[in-house]
Formats: sequence, structure tokens, C-alpha cells
Amino acid sequence: MNQIERKYDLYSQNFNRNAYATFAEMRAQDPIYRQIGLDGVTPIWFFTRYEDIDAILRDKRFLRDEALSKNPEDRYQPSPLDELINNHMLYKDGEDHRRLRSLVSQAFTPKRIADLRPRVQAIANELIAALKAKGQMDLVAEFSFPLPTIVILEMLGIPAEDRDKFKVWSNALLAPQMTHESAQEALKLLTDFTNYLRSLFAKRRQEPKDDLITALLQAEEAGDKLSENELFSTMVLLIVAGHETTVNLITNAILALSRNPAQYTQLKANPDLMPQAVEEFLRFDGSVERALNRFAAEDINYKGHQIKRGDPIILILASANHDESKFIQPETLELERQPNPHLGFGKGMHYCLGAPLARLETEIALNTLLAQLPDLRLAIPETDLRWRFLPGFRGLEALPVTWLIQ
Repeated sequence: MNQIERKYDLYSQNFNRNAYATFAEMRAQDPIYRQIGLDGVTPIWFFTRYEDIDAILRDKRFLRDEALSKNPEDRYQPSPLDELINNHMLYKDGEDHRRLRSLVSQAFTPKRIADLRPRVQAIANELIAALKAKGQMDLVAEFSFPLPTIVILEMLGIPAEDRDKFKVWSNALLAPQMTHESAQEALKLLTDFTNYLRSLFAKRRQEPKDDLITALLQAEEAGDKLSENELFSTMVLLIVAGHETTVNLITNAILALSRNPAQYTQLKANPDLMPQAVEEFLRFDGSVERALNRFAAEDINYKGHQIKRGDPIILILASANHDESKFIQPETLELERQPNPHLGFGKGMHYCLGAPLARLETEIALNTLLAQLPDLRLAIPETDLRWRFLPGFRGLEALPVTWLIQ
């Protein structure tokens, strides 16, 4: 069943404005549907119901490592740059995944994350203090992006003067390259990125510091078999995953509150509600729209659908989080929703390792905004908002906001 054309638009600005209506239609009419992907060539299976997505996230027949789903002669031969950038745990299964995850998880223990709270709060306060007298800002560029970026780069040990470079490099890593020119520009930027990391690794080997880069290097040298490619790729994962999702989560939460003034008032009056509210923001309009592609490890008859070995599969987490069969009134923002078994951080062996850090940063960011800028509101009509072209994520290009200067 190859669909020559796409029945469902899953990529345009219009789709992003109405994504949840599209997902509702898919759940009702085509909960398991195969159509052409972004490249205009590759047929992909799209799953939209909670029950199926929850099951597949824990099903070992659906792999993250595409190579394991193909015969050796059919496997894609990665370029040297691909080997450097994509050789991390999100692209691995089985023992390779467990080894890399175990190594990186040492930096994300509950105690380490809890110890970061004062520093995250200080960064949030500093950002707001510098902005307060302006009366307006782009929430993305001036608050949502800097906060988690500073945190993860400080954890890694990246010099403060180099922070601005990482926004450009991060976008080059995530944005689809749809033309030859954009692909060449991305290649140049990512080559600069790997050269930067190579130089930084050399400095840390000569002068170790109390940071995550040094810890990864020392683990490598202690015999954990962290290859150079794995080291580079793990850095890429930590830098991108360490800020990108939180940037969007903070921004999407403020947009959701602006659309729901009663809940906005409720949260300002009850800051202790924030941890529970963050879970609802993750469900209601989380930053990760889709899980990373899976691939069938064998021929599978799934509820009457013949999925062939090697077929790519996309699990739309945002749709699962609005599934009427799992959540009561899913289109309603309910800050005290209980239970709330959302899939905002995935599930199973690839559950987001940085979830505790993202929760902490988002909780502090939102409480700081609501406490220090209590009359924060959108500065432009919602119809003027534009979403970033990053399939898989839900993130705005900008969110202009304003407030009264005290």
C-alpha cells in the first residue's frame, strides 16, 4: 500500500497552526497510515493512537538503528561526518545503547540535577534583570533559548564566549537540508563544529576540569570503550538535546497560558502547582512532536497492516498525548490533571535521559517569568506566529511578548 501523494500535510505552517486537529482526524480515520515522507520519495508508517505508540516504544521488533533492520548489502554507508555526529545512544539498540546510556547517565543523577537548582535560578534571574526595563522581548531569543543553553554548556565546560556559535551549529544539526546549497552550508557548519570540539578535547586532555567533557574523556581512557566517534556524537546529543527541547517547552507553555487566561491566573496565584503544570504542558503542547524514527527488524503483521523489514515508522507522540481514549477532554489545558501518563519524554529504553533537567529548567523558568513579569502577554496577533521548520519538534521561530514597566 504505497501512497503516491500525501493525504495528510504534516510539514507546513498551516499544519503547525492546526496540528492537533490533523492528528485527531488521523486517529479517527487512519490511526496507522503509510504515506510519502518529507523527501517526497520514502513511504513511512505513521502511528497516531496512544495504545499503539505506547506498545511500539517498548517493542524490541522496532529498532532505532536502521542498519540492524537491513541486509548488509543494503545498508547505507555513512560519511565520516555522519559517523562523528550520529554515533550516539539515540541511534543504538541493545548492548551498545546500554553501554553509552550508562556512561552518560552519570551526569544526570537526581542529586546532580537537584544540585543545579540554585544555578538555574540565578541564570533565570540574571536574564530577567537584564530585560525588565525594556518592556518587551522575543521570549525565544532572549530567555527560552539562553537559559537551558547556558546550563548545558556550563555543565559541559564550554567557554562562555563561545555560546553564540552553538545556536547556529544546533540548527544545522536539526534542520532538514532540502537543497544542495543548504546541504553544503550545513556541511561547512558541522565541519567547523567538529573542528571546534576536537580542539576543545585536546585542551581538556592537557588541562582536565570539573566538567562533563573531562568526565567523558576520562571514562574513555579508563577503558569504557568510548570511541572518538562516540565521544563526538555524545557531545552532539548532549548539546542539542540538552537545550533544544527545553527552549520549545518553555515557549509553548507561555503560548498555552496566553490562550488560557484562567489557568494563567491560577498558576500565578499557586506557584507550588508548577511541577504538576509542567507535566500538563508536556502533554498539551510538548516540544517533541514525534519520536525518532523506528525501523521494523522483521516482517510484522500489526493489526492487519503488513509492515516489512526495514520499513521506517514514525510515532506521533503529540497525537498520543491528545488521544480521547486515554485522556479526558484532551484539548483542555488542565494544570492539575491526574493521572497524566503523557509520552512527552517517550517511553522504554530510549526514555529521555535529560527529562529531570528539562523539568527543573522549565519549572524555574516559568515561575520566574510569572513572578517577575506578572502581566506578560503576547505582543503580536497569534496569526503572525511562525513555527520553525524542524519536523519532529514543535517550536516557534519567535514569541514577541510585552509587559508593563514598573
